[in-house]
This record gives sequence, C-alpha cells and structure tokens, in this order.
Amino acid sequence: MNIKVGFAGNPNVGKTTLFNYLTGLRQHVGNWPGKTVEKAEGHLNFDGNRINIVDLPGNYALTAHSIEEIVSRDFIVDKSSDVIVDILDANNLERNLYLTTQMMELGANLIIAINMNRFAKKRGYSIDIENLSTLLGVPVVEIEANNGSGKEELLKTIEKSKENPIDSSKKLVYGTEMQDHLSELQKIIKEDENLLDVPSSWTAIKLLENDEIIWRKVEKSAIKDKIFNELEKINKHFHDVFNESSEEVIANQRYDFIDGLLNEILTRPKIEFPTITEKIDNIVLNRILGLPIFLIIMWLIFQITFAIGTPLQEPFEYLFSIGGDLFSGLLGENIVSSFIVDGLINGVGGVLVFIPIIFLMFLMISILEDSGYLARAAFVMDRVMHKLVGLHGKSFIPMILGFGCGVPGIMATRTMEHERDRILTMLLIPFMSCTARLPVYALFVAAFFSAYQGEVIFSLYFLGVVVAIIVATILKRVLFKGITTPFVMELPTYKLPSLKGVLIHTWERTYGFIRKAGTIILAASIVIWILSSFPVGVEYGSHESVIGQIGNIASPIFAPLGFGYWQPTVALIFGVVAKEVVVSTFSSLFGVVEDGSGITLALQSIFTPLTAFAFLVFILLYVPCFSFLATVKKESNSWKWPLILLCTTLIVAYTTSFIVYRVGLLIGFH
Repeated sequence: MNIKVGFAGNPNVGKTTLFNYLTGLRQHVGNWPGKTVEKAEGHLNFDGNRINIVDLPGNYALTAHSIEEIVSRDFIVDKSSDVIVDILDANNLERNLYLTTQMMELGANLIIAINMNRFAKKRGYSIDIENLSTLLGVPVVEIEANNGSGKEELLKTIEKSKENPIDSSKKLVYGTEMQDHLSELQKIIKEDENLLDVPSSWTAIKLLENDEIIWRKVEKSAIKDKIFNELEKINKHFHDVFNESSEEVIANQRYDFIDGLLNEILTRPKIEFPTITEKIDNIVLNRILGLPIFLIIMWLIFQITFAIGTPLQEPFEYLFSIGGDLFSGLLGENIVSSFIVDGLINGVGGVLVFIPIIFLMFLMISILEDSGYLARAAFVMDRVMHKLVGLHGKSFIPMILGFGCGVPGIMATRTMEHERDRILTMLLIPFMSCTARLPVYALFVAAFFSAYQGEVIFSLYFLGVVVAIIVATILKRVLFKGITTPFVMELPTYKLPSLKGVLIHTWERTYGFIRKAGTIILAASIVIWILSSFPVGVEYGSHESVIGQIGNIASPIFAPLGFGYWQPTVALIFGVVAKEVVVSTFSSLFGVVEDGSGITLALQSIFTPLTAFAFLVFILLYVPCFSFLATVKKESNSWKWPLILLCTTLIVAYTTSFIVYRVGLLIGFH
C-alpha cells in the first residue's frame, strides 16, 4: 500500500525535525509545480507499506496572504494526500490549534501529533490526550520529533487513517448565530455543483473572510448574485450585532472553540516559573548584550571552522595531487593530459579541496538554526535595521539565509507584506557573504593571513552587513521612501539539535556545493582551459593566451584597487558565473593540485596582504552569480531590478575596495 502524507503545522513546532527523522536521506527537495516555494519529499517503509511524506511549508493560517499558505491549503483542498499530520507544540497549543481549526474546516483526514511533551511536562502542563481526541474527533498521538518517541504509534495511526478516513469538520462547532448564517450561505452555494469540489462550509467561511481566490472562483458562478447578496446581508448583520467585520467574527469563533477545548484538556500549574528559554533570552536578547553576543557567536563559528577545517584539507590536496601526477605520468606532456590535469583536476579539484571548510560552516549554521538561536539573530538585528535603515528584522531573515545561498534568501522575501520592503531586501542580500565565496576567502587567507584566518573571514562577513546597512540607508531615501510597518516574530523554544537532523541539513547543503562543482564549475573550468590553451603553440595560461589577452585588456580597470593584473581580472570575470569559479580559475592557471604550495607562491607574486584583502572585499561585494540575478528577475517580474542590482553591486564593490586599498596605503600597509 502506498500512503501519501502531508506534514503540516506552524513554524518551529518540530515538523521538519520529524520529517528528517523518519525519512533520513530518502528525501529530495524541489519546487511546487509553477511555484518557487520549495517542497521536501521523502519516504520510508513500514509494515510492508511505503509511506511518502511531503513536508508542507510552515504556516499560521490557510489564508490567501502568502504563496506558502496557498500551497499548503491547495495540497489539502485538492486531496493530494491520504492523510494530513498536524504537528503541535505542547507548549503553545492555543496558537497552534488556530491552524488546526482551519484544516478541520476543510474536512481534512487529520491526525494530531503533539510534540515537545517533555518540555511541557517540565513546565507543569498536563494534556488529556484521550479527551482531546474525543472532542476533535480525530486521532491524537504524543511524539518527540528529535528522538523518534511515538514514531511507531504515529505510523500505525497513519495506516489506520488511510484505510478509515475521517471527516474532521464534523466536531468543529462554532456559535449558534455563526452556524445559522453559515448554513444559509451553504444552501445557496450547494445550488451550483461547480462549487462543490470543496466543502460548502469552507467556501462560505472563505467568502466571509474576503478570500480573493474564492471570490474570483464564485464570480464565475451562474448564481454569483444570489451568493453575494446573501453574503452582504451576513456582513451587515455581523457589523450591526458585533460591531466587527466578518473576518474578526470568524477569528473570534475559532478562538472561542479553542478556549473551550483547552479548558477541557489542558491543566496548567497555578504558578508558572520562567522557562530555560526565557532565562537565556533575558541575556541573548538584552538591549546591550544582544548584538555583541551575536557577533561573538559568529566569530567563534569562523574560528572553529578554520581551526578544524584547514588541516582536513590536506588529504584532499594530496589526493588530487596524486591524481594529477598519475595522469601526467601516464599520458605525458600533451593536450590531453593538459585538459585532464590543468582543466579538470586543477579546476574542479581546486574547489573541492575546500569541502571540509564548507561542511563545517554548514554544520555550525545548522546547529544555530535547529537550536532556535538563528531566529534570535533576526530579532537582535531588528533594532539596528529599524533605527538605521527603516527596515524591520523580518528583512534580516532573508539576509541571514543569504549567508548560505542568496537564491533561497530571495525566495524568503515572499513572506514580506510590502513590495517596497521586499525589493529593497532583495537588493541587500548580495552583500551577505554566501558560502560560494568561502573557497575564495579560504584560498587567500591561507596564503596571506594564516595566523588570523578566523578574524579576517569574520571581518568580511561583518563588512558585508555594514555595507548592506549603508546601501539600504541610501536606497531608502532615494528609491524606497515610505514608512515600514513593524513586525512580530515568533521565537521558538531552545532545544538540543537532533544529531540526525543537523547532519541531514549539513549534507544537503554540502551536496549542493559538490553538485555545483560537478556541473557549473566543471563547465567553467573547461572554458577556462580552452581559453588558456589557445592560440595553439602559446604557453598554457600565459598572457599571450586568449584568456591572458582578455585579462590584459580589462586589467587597467582594477589598477586603482591594487590588483591590476590579468589573472585576477579574468578570475573576476568568470566569477560572475559562480563565485567558486574564481578559485578554479586560479587553480587552472597556477596548477594548485600538482604542488600544494604552487598557488600560494603564485598569488604572493602578484598580491600583497593589502591588495589581497582589497581583492577579497571586491569578491564580497561585486555582482552576484547568474542564478541569483535570474531569481531576482523571476521574483520581481521585471528586468529593472536585476539591472539596478548589477549596477549597485559593481559601484559599491569598486568604491569600497578603492577605499580599503587607499586607506591601507595611507596607514602604511602594503
């Protein structure tokens, strides 16, 4: 039996942790058809059945206010699954159950999985699971997502629910007056069979909530006038009786249902003492200490990454060196061996040697994310962003994602309510130092700043944030005038990250880096080899080759920045494809793999510590990769903003590198 299950719930309830625990590496990530929203799908085998799980986007509601909400509700409405597992945090039942009521309105074949029960019990909370199941009319299971507790019972319940589906709407009861008006509206809706692909009660509720998608659907109905006339009467009645809009009345009815439910099933302690989360937050979210603590944590991440990761690179360097020597020895000095050694092994291998550093960086970020601290970073930055820029901390969430990869960061701006804030945030994300730049940093700090690797890398990440704030301040006054609305962000409870979950997240991101090395970087390395090998007869990678001639023409542009040589110039040109290609360019030209010190000596022959740092600043701030620009175009539905982004990043990179180089010379660096 094949069973398709959707995992639904609010953000930070442990939904993805449970998904990772159950599916492990048997999962993949893609986009919903026609949408840029990511969906994670995985499977497991249980009792001879294959259970396919879809991890739905985390939502607080099923309205039409965001693409994530629409995707989740379409998944339920279209009956794309056999079972929906609604995951609740035992510590926040009131808030979590608001989404549950909306899934019940849809009549979803529902299972409630209550997570984080250990923390709730420590706080003195007691939940009557059996009574909750009886009152909701759906199965309720206790679980612990991070260690698999309750896994067997949940999977057995999924199998039973597949065989005996339940209409969860039957036990959902609102006030008599609301129910009477909904019934009247339902009667009219039922007159049109085209509107009955979903429960008529849900259509009625969505009309009262002014849901745009349902309104457009009903406007095509032959009885639309009859429906809208009845709707107008109900809206007027609610306003006269409750002095509230229909949306407010429905929200109140849901919370009334939830309050009645909690009175029956939840026992709280008479005196609630501060939780561990609250005690920690008193320190890490302190107005004075919050920002320094965030900076110290980031500094420690870079120290750990390079202290452990740098020695781990040596086996990779040795492996590729042996491979290069082997092919050179077998094939001799000819164009085939040059292609394999200079083009493929040096080009791709020069990037892959940084796998340990990339893995450790992703590991550190995954730990911060899964522990609950990363959300605090956005909260801490809210004060800085709001005061200096006029943007709120919600903008910093996509920017934090930009530290991993800018493309997901761009997609994350879809949660922002105002288009003005969304576009401005898109223009700032390129200044966040993505992991694609990390191999370039690692290459240069090893050659010029070996005693201060963590500090130099930290300074670049910090500089990116500072520059983003300065650029935002300017753009806010020139292109994006207006008041930014404040935002409220939920902070998850702190928890010990699941080892399995952290490793899965880390592997997924590291694999993405390896996959890029096998596709984009491989293709770029081949192009670089071709341009370095022709015209026939010239020395490979010399200034007389095609790549050298291109570099010689463009290099004077970078002379005022201290690195006006042809090799850095062509590396920057190819780096527009993907930032890792900067490393593969140097690797191909200087033969990094054949001699581990070769590339260091070559770089030291054309860079000084000052010009090396100026070059890294340019790498940090200049044009993002093609994929990033394409995503901005797709998300903004215009070429205007990618072009503005292109110009802005080039101007900012050139200006900042110029300042760094010239101030450095004045101070006495070289």
